[in-house]
Amino acid sequence: MNKKTPGTGSFAERKYRGSVDGTGLSCFSVQVKETDLWISADIDLSKETRDLVFECRFQIESFIIDHPDFESTLYPFTKNDYSPPLVDEMISAGRQFGVGPMASVAGAVAQYVGNGLLTYSDQIIVENGGDIFISSKRPVTVSILAGDSPLSGRFGLRFKGSQTPVGVCSSSGVVGHSLSMGSAHVACVVSTSATVADAAATSLCNRIREQTDMKKAIKWAQGMTSIIGGVVILDDAMGTWGGINLVQI
Repeated sequence: MNKKTPGTGSFAERKYRGSVDGTGLSCFSVQVKETDLWISADIDLSKETRDLVFECRFQIESFIIDHPDFESTLYPFTKNDYSPPLVDEMISAGRQFGVGPMASVAGAVAQYVGNGLLTYSDQIIVENGGDIFISSKRPVTVSILAGDSPLSGRFGLRFKGSQTPVGVCSSSGVVGHSLSMGSAHVACVVSTSATVADAAATSLCNRIREQTDMKKAIKWAQGMTSIIGGVVILDDAMGTWGGINLVQI
């Protein structure tokens, strides 16, 4: 169910998690079926995290039993009066950006778990296969990984504590086995909602097949009011827009 599981090489083993600087926080992983989360919090909340993952998976999995096309469609899904709240969020995000609801599943799970953990901790970072929910009291920098692009890992997005909660989600046409119609090394989107950011990143990546597509795709993203900003990388070219703070790492 987690569409963002990286596919090969260091991404398959999620070695990038070893570079996370969680000084002063408790960092731990929680796995439930395909869902594989890395959490940073004030204290170890493994049990609480696992309970929240079961909750959100139940909402999604139970809906899929009666609506199997919810899981497979690549197109916006019709609103359903009886769908659970999390499923509603995914449907809305998919319809806004012209993608299937499962395009936002990793971001939706990260946000659901992150919001739930804020009951127990003032600071929460949830990473779900590269899609991230952040609520922090201190500055946070998110590194932008872009496969074999020479720009991979050289830049990051810096957030002040006052700019969170925020969702930072990415889609790639060359890294991982999640389905993308595009060829960008990474399309990274920032939004106040990780669910929205995930659907938007998928839609944005779908629009980029060569470097000449980047300008048009960014112009499209600039017109979407639910997006704060973002970064697109294809080979050695990078484009940015919006209210983001891009820093060199």
